[in-house]
Amino acid sequence: MLGGHNAAKVSRYERSRRVPALETVFAYEMVLGTSAQELFAGIQERARRHVMHRIRLLARRLERQAKNPLLAQKVEFLRAVLKGGTEELRYEPITEK
Repeated sequence: MLGGHNAAKVSRYERSRRVPALETVFAYEMVLGTSAQELFAGIQERARRHVMHRIRLLARRLERQAKNPLLAQKVEFLRAVLKGGTEELRYEPITEK
């Protein structure tokens, strides 16, 4: 059902020894009727930690640059992501006029 030739690949996914391709993740969701976030919670959490770390680094780097309204808006967005308050905040690229 998942497109593998043998059970070894599925076993590696289940033991978090291998990260499945996106198509395989969607197949798991369909077959098992469970969200990818729940099925692959360990991978999702690892990705979340890496993204949060990169956001902190980028926010610090942008804050050190000269005061610029465009950068200030980006930093505000990044800080909101770190606080988990992105429901009401949506990032839209700004073009200089």
